[in-house]
Amino acid sequence: MKKLMIALIAVLVMGAAAPALAVEASADAYLGIYNMYLWRGFDLSHDSDFVVQPGMDVSMNDVGPGSLTFSYWSNYDENTGEMNETDVTVDYSFDLGEYVSLGLGNIFYALDGIDDTNELYLSVGVNVLLNPTLNLYWDYDEAKDDGLFFTFSIGHDFDLASLTEGLSLSLGALASYNDHSDYAVGDYSGFHNAEFSAGLDYAINDQFSIGLANTFSTPLSNDAEDIADIDDEFLIGASLTFAF
Repeated sequence: MKKLMIALIAVLVMGAAAPALAVEASADAYLGIYNMYLWRGFDLSHDSDFVVQPGMDVSMNDVGPGSLTFSYWSNYDENTGEMNETDVTVDYSFDLGEYVSLGLGNIFYALDGIDDTNELYLSVGVNVLLNPTLNLYWDYDEAKDDGLFFTFSIGHDFDLASLTEGLSLSLGALASYNDHSDYAVGDYSGFHNAEFSAGLDYAINDQFSIGLANTFSTPLSNDAEDIADIDDEFLIGASLTFAF
């Protein structure tokens, strides 16, 4: 599996490096405030009343057959008064025919108090109703054995312009499976957690939008509860996005 991912990296990087006739760029910056830092079922901010999460995305379209995106994200912890994590992501995505979308990227985690690490991911989506998507993650710096983590998600957006112009509703569901991703999740093989999310977004104009989000996460196995030590969690928060 690891050799397969490395081969896929090479293919997609060569595709990204292919000359393009025209490259269109877009970007957005955002700021979110939430009651917790929820990641793969873990409450990573259990001593804090809230977290602040700023970020930015810069995308270049028509890079080879797809688009190349650079993302920056940080987490400010209210309890410590510090930015305790910063992530930098490089993503290359393209459509494989009419119905299949592929993406591959690398997430660099700069972490406070523990070693920094890198995680590769592969995403396969089907462009049909609910957009079913399978993601595979591999921490090649720290993971032992297989060290893989999988998520399968579905979702749908509803345009609520008939109620209020610029308003939309997003609903989603996700299930995850851990395959001895011992560094980040736990040294066991089995289902990890499920997440159910809902969000309201309102476009103020072409550049500014605000959003309300909530996510419920629950463990899917005894190993997830006993080894990973995750529990039921409920995230709520709001965000402001500026597109330019």
